[in-house]
Amino acid sequence: MITVSEIKKKANTLYKEYLQSLIEANQSFFPRQIRSNKKPSEDFIKMKEELNELISCSTDRKPYGYSIHYETINTKKHGVQSLPQSFTFECEDNYLKFIGKEKEVALFKKNVLQITSEFPQLLNWCQNNPFSITANSERWNEILKVCRYFISNPNPDLYIRQLPIEIHTKFIEENKAIIQSLLDILIHNHIQDQNERVFEKRFGLKCKPVQIRIRIIDPDIANKYFSGLTDISITEDELRTLDLDCSKIYITENEMNFLTLPTIKNAIVIFGKGFAINTLKNVNWLQSKSIFYWGDIDIYGFQILSQLKGYLPNTKSIMMDMSTYEQFKEMSVENKVANPPKLSNLDASEICMYEFLKENGRRLEQEKITYLYSLKFLV
Repeated sequence: MITVSEIKKKANTLYKEYLQSLIEANQSFFPRQIRSNKKPSEDFIKMKEELNELISCSTDRKPYGYSIHYETINTKKHGVQSLPQSFTFECEDNYLKFIGKEKEVALFKKNVLQITSEFPQLLNWCQNNPFSITANSERWNEILKVCRYFISNPNPDLYIRQLPIEIHTKFIEENKAIIQSLLDILIHNHIQDQNERVFEKRFGLKCKPVQIRIRIIDPDIANKYFSGLTDISITEDELRTLDLDCSKIYITENEMNFLTLPTIKNAIVIFGKGFAINTLKNVNWLQSKSIFYWGDIDIYGFQILSQLKGYLPNTKSIMMDMSTYEQFKEMSVENKVANPPKLSNLDASEICMYEFLKENGRRLEQEKITYLYSLKFLV
């Protein structure tokens, strides 16, 4: 026989539909019936206990809950019995008190009225996202303040913390998902790139600048441009305008290799940070330099290399060849990658190495290559 907790579970599965019915004013939700889909216990005493529990939570015993509808059934074990077959919530009050949602629904009604009164265009959003309304029940005043600001000031070109909205400084950062779902409707025509996923870029805000770390491994360049500083971090925009008087650029993915590259005349080294290599895409002065890329000997290392060569065709890989792999293959590990892509920017030897890695599922991290070995290719 069905239990009270199972009825409550079924009643809760109706909750979203019930909330939606509150918004769709013409839709009547009650009375709402839940069917009993379980046979009574074969133990007569246990069956009676189960029945008594069901009755104790019904409107026969309480001022709220469900009413029980019985059917007379001829059971094999217990003969003719009048047993519950369905349970009906006759009204909103009975239903909400049973599932313990009275306060939540009162707030829901208040919030829906507030949202749709100010922004009627959000009615469909409310109908489709009732749980987003309940999950943010105490935040709607602040959320709507943000919406008002962006309607009046689309694409403000400020950092989030600079926005003149009377909310605490982290509010937007902590509630980006709900705010974006609303702004996508309210200021749809002001979104310059509908495919942009980064909140700040999508809504015309300033983004935290990407910091690019550079080591100046020629002391003459360090003294000439940076008062002797050798390890600096600059933004992408600053890197575009830098145009150092050097001829060689090394790019490495491993921080320790970045830190230990020796002194090399007319050279600097850039810390690559994997696929963040796209920060170098529009640095035009790099086009005239000799670029040397040192990454892991694995599928992803060659994907990054191909990406970099797409921006900077003058890039050559170092210590990513079969000779280096053979020298340190005992330190390689298994690395099977499903459906590795075809790469279009590699030279013949790089393609050969990439195909080997695809076929054999191996990986050799660049930190496994000894310092003394690397000096042969760097100095």
